[in-house]
Order: sequence, then C-alpha cells, then structure tokens
Amino acid sequence: MWKHCYPKLKKLLATNACEETNEIINLMEKNVEGFTADTIPQLDPISKYLQAETGWRLKPVGGLLTQREFLNGLAFKIFHSTQYIRHHATPEYTPEPDIIHELVGHAPMFANQDFADFSQEIGLASLGASEIELKRLAAIYWFTVEFGMCLDKNGQKKAYGAGIMSSFGELAYCVTDKPKFKPFDPYLIAQDYVNFPISEMQPVYFVAESFPKAKQQIIDYCEDIVRPFNLSFNRKSNTIEVDRKIRTREEKQDNDQASMA
Repeated sequence: MWKHCYPKLKKLLATNACEETNEIINLMEKNVEGFTADTIPQLDPISKYLQAETGWRLKPVGGLLTQREFLNGLAFKIFHSTQYIRHHATPEYTPEPDIIHELVGHAPMFANQDFADFSQEIGLASLGASEIELKRLAAIYWFTVEFGMCLDKNGQKKAYGAGIMSSFGELAYCVTDKPKFKPFDPYLIAQDYVNFPISEMQPVYFVAESFPKAKQQIIDYCEDIVRPFNLSFNRKSNTIEVDRKIRTREEKQDNDQASMA
C-alpha cells in the first residue's frame, strides 16, 4: 500500500502542495531512517526528527480521540497518530485517518516552526475552553491543519493541510475553480463555519497569505477567548504554567464526596 500511494502522492505534492512541505519531505527522506518509497516509516525516528527541528513529537493512538483530547495534545506539542494503513481494496481512499495521512500529510509540516507554533496555539486555547469555544477551535483546526491552503511566493494557491495532501482526489481538486476560496480569517471560521463536511470534497478553502501571518491571526483570536484562567507555555521546561490553582474533575469529585460524608 505504501509503495503504491507514496510515489503517486509525492508527484502530486510537487505541483499542488506548498514549497515548505516538499522541502521537508525531501529532508526527511535524507535524514529519517526508513522514510523511503519502499518502506513505511516508523513513528519513533520521525518523532525524533521533529523534536530536533521544532520540539514536536508523534504519539501513537489506538483509535479516534474526542475533540478535546486531541486538541489538548497539541498544547503539549504532541500529535496523536494512528498506526494502521488503509485497506488494499481502496488504495486511494480511506474513510478515517491512516498512517499515510499522518506521515505524508501531517508530519512534514510539524517540522516548520511557524506551522508548529500556530498548531500549538490552537491546542493551548483548547485548555479550559467551553464546549462552544472548543467547537470553534476545532473548526479553525479543520480549515488550517487539515484543509488549509496558502499562497506561494508567486501568489499561486497551494495546499498545506494534511487532509488535502494525503488525498489523491482533493490534491487535484483544490487547485481547480470548483471550490470557493476565502482569505484566512479565524473569526469568520468561528462564526460561520463550525459545521463542515467530513466525507466529501471541501466546498470552501481558507487561504493564508503566509504561515507567520496565519500564526499571528490565530494568536490574536485565541487571546480573545474568555477562560477561567490564563496560561502560558514555558519553552525552557516544556511545561504549561497557569495563573491560579486549578482543580481537576477528579479532585472536585473527591472533595464533593468528602463533604457528603
């Protein structure tokens, strides 16, 4: 399956994906053990490569996570990755994320610092967010990390979202005149696009002018979210610091039970 899909996807990526993705994939082929057209790369060497570049790492997961669990992981520079590969009966389609989606679509971009940073901002904003805010953040994640488009240095629209870059059909579709294209705006996404199709081609793509600008736009949006506490990420210790004492659900339940007793 990998031998069938990877070379064909890489050829499409060369023309339809952003320059950053293509550069990083070439670097990963040179520097990550087992990252070839003939071998399915293992998560550990890719994770070590990402950690050296941006501090991110891959964490294997056995199945789909809730939105909160998945987005919370981004706050700690952790990307949860599936480990199975699509069925051989439909080599160019999978109804759920598989290892081709994770390693060809997602992993390369986490070696780009600006992309990695704005992905973490979404994760940090999800900590303590209300359910409606979580839904809005999930939509922003969807239209960036999964189905984001950007402009290259010549002003041409290119894909950078993993949902596009691991899909044969969507890679070809995204550069046609069939979908609508809007300038990237997290406020607009949060207001009007919290419901999006997950099993068909995207009717709308949001196009970022650049990754640094998209990062700042997401930072600005996340700073406006009202939460019961403020937090920051300590890059030296790789820990999250909060401005007040926080009780977990387990602690609250223990206290409630103690009061009842």
